[in-house]
Formats: sequence, C-alpha cells, structure tokens
Amino acid sequence: MMNSIKQIIDNKLLGPQTICGWVRSVRKKKKFSFVVVNDGSCQDNLQVILDLGIPGYEEVSSALIGSSIQVSGELVESQGKGQNLELIGKECKLLGESDETYPLQKKGTSLEFIRENAHLRSRTNLFGAIFRVRNELAKATHDFFYNSGFYYVNTPIITAIDAEGAGEMFNVSTLNPLSTPKTESGEVDFSKDYFGKSTSLTVSGQLNAECMALGLGKVYTFGPTFRSEKSFTSRHLSEFWMVEPEAAFMDLDQIADLGADYIKYLISRALINCSKELAFLQSREEVDNDLLVRLNGVANGDFQKITYTQAVNILLESGEKFEFPVEWGSELQTEHERFLTEVHFKAPLIVTDYPKDCKAFYMKLNDDGKTVRAMDILVPGVGEIVGGSQREESLIKLKDRMSEMDMDKNQLKWYLDLRKYGSVVHSGFGLGFERAVMYITGMKNIRDVIPFPRATGSAEF
Repeated sequence: MMNSIKQIIDNKLLGPQTICGWVRSVRKKKKFSFVVVNDGSCQDNLQVILDLGIPGYEEVSSALIGSSIQVSGELVESQGKGQNLELIGKECKLLGESDETYPLQKKGTSLEFIRENAHLRSRTNLFGAIFRVRNELAKATHDFFYNSGFYYVNTPIITAIDAEGAGEMFNVSTLNPLSTPKTESGEVDFSKDYFGKSTSLTVSGQLNAECMALGLGKVYTFGPTFRSEKSFTSRHLSEFWMVEPEAAFMDLDQIADLGADYIKYLISRALINCSKELAFLQSREEVDNDLLVRLNGVANGDFQKITYTQAVNILLESGEKFEFPVEWGSELQTEHERFLTEVHFKAPLIVTDYPKDCKAFYMKLNDDGKTVRAMDILVPGVGEIVGGSQREESLIKLKDRMSEMDMDKNQLKWYLDLRKYGSVVHSGFGLGFERAVMYITGMKNIRDVIPFPRATGSAEF
C-alpha cells in the first residue's frame, strides 16, 4: 500500500517509496529537475529530484502548478537546505494535467479570491492547515465525550419547532410557491404539505437531546444547524455545525466545568497533533502572532467564575468607554466579554445567572425570580465560545414560563412530558464548532473554517 507524505516524513521511511500528489513548484535544470509535491496529508511538502532520461521525465518536469503526478524512487536524507528528506525519482508519471488558468498560482492571492474558488482552496497551504485542524477537533470532540461517558445521538434536521424561539428558520416545503393552497382565513394550508404541518431546518438539537438524556443519562449531538438571519458579519453562517451535550443529574456548575474541560481538551489536542499547522498559521499575516501563547494560556490555565451581576458591576466600575452601553438586563456584547477576559481577569471566564428576559424559556429560574441558571464560557480573543444552562425540571415552573412568553404548550406537549414522568435535574450547553475552529486556528472570518460556507447571498458549490 502506498504511503502518504505524512507517513513517510513522520516515520522517516528511507528506501523505496511511491508517492502521488499535486505539484507545488518545478525548477527545471539542464540534466535534472526539482519538483515539490504535496498530497494534502500534512503541512510538509516533499522535494523530488528527477534525472533527465528516467521514464516520464519530460512530461513531469514540464508540469505546471496544480498538476497531479506519481513518482517512484528512493527516499534519502537530503544534503540540501530546506528539507530533511527527499525522493530520488526512478520513474514518474503525469496523472492529471493543469494549465496556466489554474487560479492558485504561487503569487499572493486574497482570502476573498480564494473563497470564490472554494472548490480548490484545500490545495493551498493555508486552507490545508485549517481543514486538518478542523478534522482533529472533530475527532477530539468524539473522543472527549466518549471518554466522559456520553452517548452520541443524532437529532432531526427537519423539525416543527423552534428551540430558541428566534423564528429565524428555513422553511421546508414541497408546496408549489406559485399555487400554494390556502385556508379559509387566507393562510398557507400546511395540512396539504409533505409533513402535514409547517416544518423547518433545525436551529438546535437540544430539545431532542434532552429526551435522549432523560433515558440514556448523558448524550451529545454533533451535527448541522441552520439560521436564516440576514447577517453579513465575519462570525455568522447560515449553515454551521453544533456540539450539544445534555446530561441528566448534572447541575449548572457541573456542566460549566465540563464545558471548560472540553475547551481545554480541544486546544491541547490541536497543540499536540497539529503543531506544524498551528505554527504555520501563526506565521500568516491573517493570524495574530500570539496565537500559540493564547492557546497555551487557555489549555493550561484556570477558568475564573463570576455571576452576570458581578460582570456588569466590573464593567460599570472599569471606567472603560464601550460602544454598547452596559446595563443590567441586557446581553453582554463581545466588547464587554473581551474586556472581562483580556483586560480584567486576563484568563478564560465562566459567567453565570443571566437575566431571564434575555434567555430562552427552558432555562431554570433562580429563587430571585429575575435570573436563570444560564452560563457562558468566555475566552480571550473572541469572548463567548460556549453557552449553556441548567434546564427547568419543574413542570409547573416551565408551564408558567411558557405562558409568560405566550408559547403554544400543545406544540411542546412531548417536551413537557419529560417533566411529567420522572423529571430530574439536567443541564447542557452548545458550542458552535466553526467558532471553535476559528478560535484555535486564529482565523478572523468564519467562512474560512468551513469547506463550503453558506451565508446570506452565498450558496455556491
């Protein structure tokens, strides 16, 4: 079986080797050529030396950037500068030709231009590094929750409920938009639709995960979610991936500690298994040059913990001029969160007990009647990275909260049943996976950490 360049370099597999990959550069001399090849398996390229006259020499030595080739030869320790190993080619073959129109030439190209060629961007050093880190973080997610005793469950993508109450959902329908059936009152008659009711793409798997947790104990979802809000910021996507654990018999403090441990585990895995990728990313002008210092600080540091009320008091007493006013009862903005983590505490932070009026219906009400058992985990550099809560386990209190928010209890009868039959203390959180990838890679735009971004006005590829 053919070895990848990563296997060859990591294990220093001297001797006969055959590689396949894409040409990064060719330097053609009179009697030999240097060809730099990358197969996507790692950050490193492999230099290949081809002597004039070997089978396939003319085709491969004339190959342009982006062409794919196969080379068989002898892997030896390099005598030149810039690499430790090199492949002395004995025979080579041009697998797929590229021409001068290949968009990703060696000259510098903007991130926006590369996004417009997203079908090719995994071949670049930058995006190869990002997507290998993303892969490691996905594997680390499954490992962390498996080792913590959680079961992986799949929750519906098509749903008839809005878990967050935001109403910013993509509708799913087979009705003909040119001749939509209407009720007597003039509204769309969804009883004629495929599911017999109005359905949408999910914004969260949380409510379904709660069902599974109140039977399996500890579960997590890791899947796509969708928001139809029209946003053009660098932190929002219309389609993204969410990690959502739910745990029976866990209170807010326990789920917050789990979230902190999860973040530390993600960062540690990336630092260990993607060290070359992270070092490369830190060298890029798009990434802050303190990336590795910041990541090590979170991975090895302690998470501070304060209440929302304490956070507001700190902000009000700081004397800092913020763009958004600080007042009790309003959500903390990113600038507030970053001040707390980067300036005041200089450490990652867990903020708990938020005002109920800016949180979802399912969060457990505190005894003060004004706040709920909610928490956000904030990290230096971005602010909030995890949001979660202890869920309201009291049937009466949950019904009262739904009435207060004028919600349809019949639509969520099944959710109320969880409190009716053997209710228990339970908690969970959500982490936007792309936000985590952004944070760990240091990239500033969320569209650069998902292979094919879906956002307002953009559904290419």
